[in-house]
This record gives sequence, structure tokens and C-alpha cells, in this order.
Amino acid sequence: MPVLAEVISALDALWPRGTAEDWDAVGLVCGDPDTPVDSVLFAVDPVAEVAEEAVRVGARLLVTHHPLYLRGTSSVAADSFKGRVVHDLIRNGVALHVAHTNADRADPGVSDALAGALGLRVVGPLVPDSADPSGRRGLGRVGELERAEPLAAFTARVAAALPATAQGVRAAGDPDRPVRTVAVCGGSGDGLFAQVRAAGVDAYVTADLRHHPASEAAEAAGFAAGGPALVDAAHWATEWPWCEQAAAQLDAVSDRHGWALRTHVSRRVTDPWTIHAPSAPADHDVPTTTPGAPN
Repeated sequence: MPVLAEVISALDALWPRGTAEDWDAVGLVCGDPDTPVDSVLFAVDPVAEVAEEAVRVGARLLVTHHPLYLRGTSSVAADSFKGRVVHDLIRNGVALHVAHTNADRADPGVSDALAGALGLRVVGPLVPDSADPSGRRGLGRVGELERAEPLAAFTARVAAALPATAQGVRAAGDPDRPVRTVAVCGGSGDGLFAQVRAAGVDAYVTADLRHHPASEAAEAAGFAAGGPALVDAAHWATEWPWCEQAAAQLDAVSDRHGWALRTHVSRRVTDPWTIHAPSAPADHDVPTTTPGAPN
């Protein structure tokens, strides 16, 4: 059975900390490097219910994609929800390790997992890492479907492939537009529109698309007659496939070393949105009167 330091060394080889963004907070958050580890849980968010799940399944290490303390802290007191997570993990002998933007840039990384879930054949990164001579690492991925399909059908494909969330999946573009080449970026991706347009893809799948960048991208696509359609899914849902990919990667390492680790993937939906109320169809004008108001 390996100790925590050995497992962390293996994770750092998969997702080198040095490739993380300067503003990021990755690596070991809590845990004794000399503690034996026989079970690992992978999840997107280090929230209380995931920490509780780690304890319940007997994990000795919780690996999450999102940092617990992204902006740093001067206290881990249990009088805050983040401090409570740290206390609960330590009290139950569970370490916490974070792989965030270093997992985004990795080969394979977060966007590879997203592309695989959608049935795309990856042809390369959307934004190559200049430090990678192989040209395989970087942000986002560009892929292609086996055959083209209408945007409406592709949007349904995305919704069926990703875990269900209250938000669901929405798209901007002609429903009948053919989609064959696709750029993907797990997590927030509206900062990569310039690279997506340069890639010349038919559609872009990402999360957290804000009104103004999305509106400008859609208008530019119509003006240039060739920009990508946009497909927007929940942040958590676009990154969750990485958990299964990461668990499989650690399984392979464990098999090579004879560690006999047990890996688990959390299936708890930790997307913060819990309710979705469908509005009226979006293909007609706003009513001239407000419901409930006098005419």
C-alpha cells in the first residue's frame, strides 16, 4: 500500500503543478505525507457533501478539480464552511489534493474528457501550450464528429452525454446548421472566442457563457457568415467527465506499481443551481402586456 506522498507524486506526474496558472491554488491542501492510502475519491468540488462522501466510502485521499482556497486564507477555523471541510477531512484521516488548471492543460486533460463524452475525435488543443514540443498539451480541444449533424441534434447529444443539471444545455445558432468540427473547453470558456473563431469550427461547447461575449460572438458569426454556433452547458457538468478519466489514469498507475488502490468517482451533482423554470418559447416577441397587469 502506498503512502500519501507516493500517490501525490504520481498525481503530480499526471498533472504537473508547474503548468497551472499563476493565480491558481493546486496541490496538497491537507494530509500527512506518511499516511497509507488505499482508497481515493475524485470529485469536481470540495464541498461539504463531497467531504462527507469521502469519509463514508473510506477514502484516504479526496482529489478535486476545483480548489478549496482559490484566493488564499489566513484561517482554517471550523466557523466557516471551508474551515469545516478541512476539519472534517483531517478528523477522519482524509487528505485533499487539487488539480485545477494543471489538469486543464494536461494530456489528457479536462477537455479531452469532455470531447470523449461527446463522441469527438480530438485533433489537437485549442490553445497549444508553447512549452510542450509535442503540441498535445494546452487549453481546450478541437475535435470532429464521425459525421455532421444539425445543431439541434448536436445540442441534444451534449445534453444526453453530460450529467443532468437544473440549467440543462442551451445553444445559439440556426438549429439546422450542420455541425462536424467542434471546439470544447471544460469550465468557463468565453475568454477563448478569438481562438475558437481562428480554429474555424462549426460549434463551440463550453460553460458559463455571459450575455455580452456570447451576443457579440453570435452577431460576429452572422456577420462573417461562418463563425461557430455556441453550446452552453453547466460548468460542473462540463468538468465532471474528467473525474472518471482521472480515476482511470490513477488506476493505471496503481496497476503498474501493484498498489491495489480503490478509486471512486463522486456522482453527487454539486452544480450550485437547483431549480429551472422553463420560459415561453424564445422564437416570438415579448408580449405587449405584462401577465397579471390591467390592459
